[in-house]
Amino acid sequence: MAAIRSLTLPLFAAAMLFTASSASAAPTCQDRKGETVRCGTVGAMPVGWSLAPDQRPASADTESTPWLSLIALVGGLFALIALMPDFDGWGDVEEDGEDPR
Repeated sequence: MAAIRSLTLPLFAAAMLFTASSASAAPTCQDRKGETVRCGTVGAMPVGWSLAPDQRPASADTESTPWLSLIALVGGLFALIALMPDFDGWGDVEEDGEDPR
């Protein structure tokens, strides 16, 4: 009887998870510029409509963007290293074999 009681909660939880309905997101719409807007608002195109690829604005990605990201990452790592506390050698064994504590 105790075994059945110990299995009741896990079986109930599993049943609730398996019978739950999945959530779905609302559809998104685009306007005439190709920007994502809420469906049903002024200027929104029908659901599923998208701007033609030749009419899309050019992306702002340039060749220097990856280099700037790399420089920022390396600079951030150097800043973290610079902010580390000074290592004073606590816990090291001295040359004569004695513990410095």
